[in-house]
Amino acid sequence: MNPDVYTGGFVQTNAYLLTGPDGDLLIDAPAGVSAWLKSKGITPVAALLTHQHYDHVEDAAALQEMGVPLYAFAPHSKDLTLESVARNWGMPISVVPYTIDHLLDLKQPFEIAGRSFQLAHVPGHSTDSVTFHLPELGLVFSGDTLFAESIGRSDLPGGSGLQLVQGIEKHLLSLPDSTKVYPGHGPATTIGHERANNPYLEEG
Repeated sequence: MNPDVYTGGFVQTNAYLLTGPDGDLLIDAPAGVSAWLKSKGITPVAALLTHQHYDHVEDAAALQEMGVPLYAFAPHSKDLTLESVARNWGMPISVVPYTIDHLLDLKQPFEIAGRSFQLAHVPGHSTDSVTFHLPELGLVFSGDTLFAESIGRSDLPGGSGLQLVQGIEKHLLSLPDSTKVYPGHGPATTIGHERANNPYLEEG
């Protein structure tokens, strides 16, 4: 099963719509995704945030207005969204305030909409980065930790290249080679491809 992909916002951020036995799930909330969902007549049962950098949460408040609860590793804060950093880059970013409805507990199995996720906290790009692995479907939503032949940038506030690489090797490269990776930007890839070809990873 391949999720539907929406890409939007200043830096072309991916959101994924995954059908579950008990409803639809949205991964991340880039600008415009709420209008995309409304055009499809879909209201997800939850939005799961891989992290809260501005480009992944610009539509978080709009989703809440639709009645979609937000799940994330940490409460909302402007330190996490990097709004001031983006504005310093000359990007007219203004994230409408939102609240996180449910904090993810990585010590407990995470089951929602008939799906059972394995969660991993993989900081280094952002302090609150989480990956969502679905073993039954052989896929993982990696956010901005792992990309096709690249990794997330670690020069932002709270970033650490060493921490990021170590987290990827522990939590993502340990998955089966056939696992499909759906990142926060760019095309999908597989764990096996990244293990063999990613120049940022020791095993690449």
